[in-house]
Amino acid sequence: MRDETVARSYADALFELARKEDRLEEYGSAMETVARLLVENPDAKRFLETPRIAAEDKKRVLREAFGSRFPRHVLSFLQVTVDKRRQRLLQQIAAAYHDLLDEHLGRAHVEVTVARRYDDEQVEALALSLSEMLGKRAVPHVRVRPEILGGIVIRAGDTIYDGSLRRKMAGMRRRLLAAALPDDRTAGGQAEAGRPT
Repeated sequence: MRDETVARSYADALFELARKEDRLEEYGSAMETVARLLVENPDAKRFLETPRIAAEDKKRVLREAFGSRFPRHVLSFLQVTVDKRRQRLLQQIAAAYHDLLDEHLGRAHVEVTVARRYDDEQVEALALSLSEMLGKRAVPHVRVRPEILGGIVIRAGDTIYDGSLRRKMAGMRRRLLAAALPDDRTAGGQAEAGRPT
């Protein structure tokens, strides 16, 4: 079975458990904490993924690190991933869980690129506009890239809306280069022919 499929199966199981307990967001937050830890702390990632370290040692460290912070079933879930040797998929499982949560809550994460920083009011207005456009609650992730010059670039899933000034200028340049310009000699000859003597 492919890793992506396995990760989705584990995420489905955790999601169903969270739904039964009515703790979807809390479980999601816990999985996000684990995923972030593995990204930000390569030593923790190596520790969990190294086959030379006993599963019991890994489970003990998970209990010590998260036992008082996470719901009991999330901790049990993490320990099961160690028992089944699936801990290397924890980041993918966390991402799949968040996809399920977003789908359940009717939420869409949208990457937004702008040329200059937006204030809180502008981000809120943008979120409302994107929510209307997508038909679900949009969560914009805004990044600033001055090289787009102006306008906005929006990525929602696999769809990109490029309204950047840079793109518009590139399009204008292409149209100008493709336009048929009159030949100077032809234009001059016509002018001479039409001049009264």
